[in-house]
Amino acid sequence: MEIDLDTFSKESKSAFPAYKKLGQRLRKAKSKELDSQFQTLHEKVFSDLDCLDCANCCKTTSPIFLNTDIDRLAKVFRMKSSNFIDEYLHRDEEGDFVLNFSPCPFLGDDNKCLVYEDRPKACREYPHTNRKNMQGILELSLKNTLVCPAVFKIFEQIGENYRK
Repeated sequence: MEIDLDTFSKESKSAFPAYKKLGQRLRKAKSKELDSQFQTLHEKVFSDLDCLDCANCCKTTSPIFLNTDIDRLAKVFRMKSSNFIDEYLHRDEEGDFVLNFSPCPFLGDDNKCLVYEDRPKACREYPHTNRKNMQGILELSLKNTLVCPAVFKIFEQIGENYRK
């Protein structure tokens, strides 16, 4: 099931103000209860949604590259870490290494990651909706509703739980 990213973009931008208000309510929720809800919805949503049908995260955003990620990928490409940085990365406003451009240069035409086994930690953990202490990353998760259809659906369903 291919995802219509234009429709998703319009829907997610339209829902963003409501999700922002929801985020304020979620900050007041019990941490363990919120983590449990996110975990349950993460599993439910990802049982219906295949990231390979979308790959919007890889098409529009950059993960943060840790030094261990850089070293591992440089080794894959048989490059020095400094050469990998020069070719693919730059430092953002926060001083983190990020990709020079989007889409990700390691994204194949079939939406598969060409370096999947060696991908950065941030890619491995994305979209971060099955972690502990979701309250600590609500701001990030809210931003991800504009990038990831799965996070959008999770917020949609959590919103239904908090309207009750």
